[in-house]
Amino acid sequence: MDDRQRTELLHIARETIARELRGLDQPVVSSVAFPPVEGGVFVTLRRSGRLRGCMGTFKPKATLLESVDYVSRLACKDPRFVQAPVRLEELARLVVEMSVLSRLDRTETPGLLRPGEHGIMIRRGESSGCFLPQVAVDFGWSAEEFLDQCCKGKAGLEAGAWKELDAEVYLFTAEVFAEAVADG
Repeated sequence: MDDRQRTELLHIARETIARELRGLDQPVVSSVAFPPVEGGVFVTLRRSGRLRGCMGTFKPKATLLESVDYVSRLACKDPRFVQAPVRLEELARLVVEMSVLSRLDRTETPGLLRPGEHGIMIRRGESSGCFLPQVAVDFGWSAEEFLDQCCKGKAGLEAGAWKELDAEVYLFTAEVFAEAVADG
């Protein structure tokens, strides 16, 4: 994507969040053309560098614009923050980050993933969890630590569960871009 498309997607996400927090249903429209949807999309919200919400989908809607609308509405209602949800009054101090994903590719050699380049999705039985590529960098994790932390922290599995024969590990890449950092 080019800079104009990235800027427009971030604007759309912010406007969608504002509408959701005001209880308005109508989607944001855009005259900018976007590439076809290949994989999913995630929207991350931060305030003063701290996570305030992050939601996404690996099953995109028909268009990138529809996918951004959908996950932006979810991001401001992240269940991890049910006790302190995003409020309209703090929207001006939030930084919106977007991760546009490639398709998921199942791997038989998960330990060869490249932290910072690959994101992961792990499934075992009814449990699953995922991390965006930037999470490994944020925490300074090796490939094995990244996989273990996804098992423990996201999928509710034991560390090392990704090595089991019935575990499925998928890799993906992401084009990550964000607004300029807001104050406070």
